[in-house]
Amino acid sequence: MTERVERARLKVDAKLADFIEQEVLAPLGQEPALFWQGFCDLSHDLAPRNRALLQAREDLQRRIDGWHRERRGKPLDGAEYRRFLQEIGYLVLEPQPFTIGTDNVDPEIARMAGPQLVVPVLNARFLLNAANARWGSLYDAFYGTDALDAPPARPGGYDKDRGQAVIDAARRFLDEALPLARGGWADLRSLDDLPLARPQQYVGTTERGRLFKNNGLHIELVIDPDHPVGADDPLGLADVVLESALTTIVDLEDSVAAVDAADKLAAYRNWLGVIRGDLEETFDKGGRQLTRKLSGDKTYTAPDGMQHQLPGRSLLFVRNVGHLMTSPAILLQDGSEIPEGIMDAVVTSAIGAHDLRGLTRFGNSRTGSIYIVKPKMHGPEECAFTGDLFARTEDLLDLPRNTIKVGVMDEERRTSANLAACIHAVRERIVFINTGFLDRTGDEIHTSMQAGPMLRKGQMKESAWLKAYETRNVAIGLACGLSGRAQIGKGMWPAPDLMRQMMVDKIAHLRAGANTAWVPSPTAATLHAIHYHRADVFALQKGLGPAPGLDQLLTLPLADGVNWSEAEVQEELDNNCQGLLGYVVRWIDAGVGCSKVPDINDVGLMEDRATLRISSQHIANWLLHGVVTEEQVMDSLRRMAGKVDQQNAADPLYRPLLQHEDGPAFRAACDLVFKGAEQPSGYTEPLLHHWRAAAKQG
Repeated sequence: MTERVERARLKVDAKLADFIEQEVLAPLGQEPALFWQGFCDLSHDLAPRNRALLQAREDLQRRIDGWHRERRGKPLDGAEYRRFLQEIGYLVLEPQPFTIGTDNVDPEIARMAGPQLVVPVLNARFLLNAANARWGSLYDAFYGTDALDAPPARPGGYDKDRGQAVIDAARRFLDEALPLARGGWADLRSLDDLPLARPQQYVGTTERGRLFKNNGLHIELVIDPDHPVGADDPLGLADVVLESALTTIVDLEDSVAAVDAADKLAAYRNWLGVIRGDLEETFDKGGRQLTRKLSGDKTYTAPDGMQHQLPGRSLLFVRNVGHLMTSPAILLQDGSEIPEGIMDAVVTSAIGAHDLRGLTRFGNSRTGSIYIVKPKMHGPEECAFTGDLFARTEDLLDLPRNTIKVGVMDEERRTSANLAACIHAVRERIVFINTGFLDRTGDEIHTSMQAGPMLRKGQMKESAWLKAYETRNVAIGLACGLSGRAQIGKGMWPAPDLMRQMMVDKIAHLRAGANTAWVPSPTAATLHAIHYHRADVFALQKGLGPAPGLDQLLTLPLADGVNWSEAEVQEELDNNCQGLLGYVVRWIDAGVGCSKVPDINDVGLMEDRATLRISSQHIANWLLHGVVTEEQVMDSLRRMAGKVDQQNAADPLYRPLLQHEDGPAFRAACDLVFKGAEQPSGYTEPLLHHWRAAAKQG
């Protein structure tokens, strides 16, 4: 039973209240009684508006469902469909041309281009690794992954042949990023008279070597003749260190399983620790106890003898939850749960205020800003609500207007169709737009659930709407003046073990005009940083064309006229069920919101709630339209449960699905499918939260 204390007209979990008062407010010098009264007023003023926005979503969906049901079996008339969406307010008028007015933005967001990490806030070790991923060893990234076109390292210690292949690859990278006026880096025998083709690339000396810069990113050559690698190198070069993850999103949303006050408290405590700079994590590695902590800044001496510092850590965003869920951590006056997004905005901003007041060891923003990514908003009204929520939070915390910056995830259909209007609604505080093609696919399926059976998931990646979506996001962002003031981002590389393929494919994000893109690990960030040395994103942005028309974006991915074989249907169903079960069993039983989950072919893929949303909605759609039957789905779920059990057999804490079909994990998987069509916007959170809470209660 949760112990609660009364604060103004709020009933707050006692441990959360103590944390906020003692660890968050006390260092800020903020009077608790005034804070709670302001928080109470804010919550009671904005919670009804939050609920009204959610009801508006449901009303629009109900009308869209009815429109499709009336026309089922008839060809879709695109012009008629667009007029209908305008009539019901799903599509709004485009704003007149405008330029965002966001000020006080850190250069990592506004004027630099580089990789971005997303890390679950509940895993302190991962969080520290991500924050420290501002700098990464290229030698390690090449040696330990398949990115290097060379035989893998032989077991039994350092493989010199593999090491030489790493050194050769690093020299080739230096030829690209730091070209010499004569010869190549492989021929160089001394750094004393370095013949750079562009001498301005030389920045200075560090404690460990030499520092250079290309396309806004730094490259450090680590010189250490006493190092085992440096000892055999003619330059004494022991490593090449790249400025890698410029920014990191500390995630309270899709990559975490936080269903109660204890979970939220753990999340807020880790966010406070990484902002304050004293977060540490001790763990066992190979029989040794290691302690991870935040890295310090990097000092260098410029050619004129002046000393300067570079950040040693990623610039941190925090991703709050969306508007949908409520939290039992705080109850309102009528006994209802507080909208979780309102609670996140206030608490994460209060923690962020520690950075602005100089109460941190290292500091995060150097321009006095707090950066919050807001996901899963549907249209400009919801973006405007977020802007108002942040303004009220600023007033509560006595922060100047627009201190709290917003990143808008362009991952819901109504937002992507009205993106310019969404940006306009938060034009004075926006610092980020990012395509979330996985959630966007889930919303595409749910919004048009009644229109007919959808294409197979693999075919959706080639559909007209998806290509228009990715292109429009960049083009509209550029037209609204985001270049040089904000990030335009692209989504996650899902396969952390397939770095060679990432090196081939992911440069396309830069060529499309994105000045950041998501990667699944610090190592992937270092490898992806190579792309930003090969392509000048800001120069590329100047040559991009206008946004594709809205009609392409609104083209439905329906399987009109497609007759799948029984084998094709079964293959798709099994793929969906295996991915769904593999993710759900970890979420429900272990409270793991994001991890590398083996797919049906045993390839490890980074999975979070967005991938689950697609799988569950796709099966629900095929069920609704008779492509598969309930019996087929249950048969597939049971067979794939056996597959998932086998994939997790080495985990001593794993609870087999087939032996516990009446348990929360398997029942959650069934609910996600058989109740999928009725879930709000097709989201998985309501059912996941319900069954995770049941699992925690035993």
